[in-house]
Amino acid sequence: MRSKISAFGVHAVLTAYTFLAVAPILLVVMNSFKSRAAIFGAPVAPPSAATFSLIGYNKALGAAHVGWLFFNSIVVTLVSMGFVLLLGAMAAWALTEYKFRGSTLLALFLSIGVMVPIRLGSIAILTMMRNAHLNDTLIALILVYVAQGLPLSIFILSEFVEQIPKDLRDAARCDGVPETRIFFEVIAPLLRPAIATVAVFTIVPIWNDLWFPLILTSSDTTHTITLGVQQFLGQYVTDWNAVLAALSLAIVPVVVIYVIFSRQLIRGVTAGAVK
Repeated sequence: MRSKISAFGVHAVLTAYTFLAVAPILLVVMNSFKSRAAIFGAPVAPPSAATFSLIGYNKALGAAHVGWLFFNSIVVTLVSMGFVLLLGAMAAWALTEYKFRGSTLLALFLSIGVMVPIRLGSIAILTMMRNAHLNDTLIALILVYVAQGLPLSIFILSEFVEQIPKDLRDAARCDGVPETRIFFEVIAPLLRPAIATVAVFTIVPIWNDLWFPLILTSSDTTHTITLGVQQFLGQYVTDWNAVLAALSLAIVPVVVIYVIFSRQLIRGVTAGAVK
């Protein structure tokens, strides 16, 4: 009886947390298919035959630069994720495989990036990008996001690299395999669960970020979708149909990526739990 009560309590807490996390997203999606009057008249009610409307999606998809905004977000997110995974895996391999004087201090220095928010250096980053003539470019966003994602990537991947048996590496070295091939053909395939975990943890903050596109980009050709939604927000009048529709469309890529990597993500998160 005590174990059943404990299990019921755990499931009750998890159910309540799931509801709190999912409810705002469901409200956004539901209200994106409703008329403006229905949004304010019954915000928690699902769309009905009388309140159903696609005017928000027509405005969002018909607005200028919306397709370009999605393209910018996809390019910045995918390129940043690629560099974070590649450089993070290589750095994790180097820190765990090759011990040298100062490697512990270097690992500690990299871990500080997990604890210190990168937004604290916004002014220095903005000045640096202006001096390098990279302001109002997608390259500036990519560089910032790579620097933001690398510490967590190295921290997670290092733990996984340490769990790989050294006999695999030694056997490859005895066969005369170069270090680069050992990394890409022996180590990297075994890191797929960890790479999927890092990929999801990297994609979501980049895709949802509003701060750095706001301070590093100034033209419509370099804005991301998260910042581009602001064009529907006015000082006196806000087109809530278009705002909610644009936000609903922005959710779709992240959900698709999560569905694709869900199995690897769960394996990566739970790996090492018994240890």
